[in-house]
Amino acid sequence: MMAEYRAAHRHGGRVLRPWCIEPGRGAERRVVAGLAAVAAAGLLAACGSASSRSGSNAGPGQQPNAAQGSVVFARKLNGIGTALVNHAGKTVYTPAQEARGKIMCTGQCLSFWFPVTVASGATVPAPRGVAGRLGTIHRADDGLTQLTYNGKPLYTFRLDQRPGQAQGNAFSDQFGGVSFTWHVVTTSGAPASTAGSGNPAGGYSYPGGSSGY
Repeated sequence: MMAEYRAAHRHGGRVLRPWCIEPGRGAERRVVAGLAAVAAAGLLAACGSASSRSGSNAGPGQQPNAAQGSVVFARKLNGIGTALVNHAGKTVYTPAQEARGKIMCTGQCLSFWFPVTVASGATVPAPRGVAGRLGTIHRADDGLTQLTYNGKPLYTFRLDQRPGQAQGNAFSDQFGGVSFTWHVVTTSGAPASTAGSGNPAGGYSYPGGSSGY
């Protein structure tokens, strides 16, 4: 009888103890009905939890794709024209050596040139005034997803201290035996003028790289 009792009243791996039930068939039916209600509630809660998880494609620490907004914006820079800037107003660049989308700025280079990144799988809308094509590329060195414009990987420059500066325009440096020439990314895709670069006369140097424009 005890084995039959345990089998009849088992729910979710738990067994109701005999002292929890009043004697009589009516009480037994009430307990069984109560268990059915509990089971149904648990099933609905589990379904709701699974639905909420499957409703978002976002990974840990990422926002759902639908919540992604613009990452770069169009802004007029003195002596350069309309160019791309990031959310903080920092000027966006790309090196001529990565024009075909091959990532070459790695290691120490990343101490001065910061990739413009987005969440993996994010949908990045083109901002107003930008006619070019925004895309992404996977960086094999650090696993991040970097934003591209017309296939060119995008960066900001450490030496740009304020929005609107373009210290890195027409800037040349070298890291790991690779020489780079950097230019502001214009919305038209045309080469940026060097008139508004802001580089001091004669150039300057920093650890791991040197200017030479």
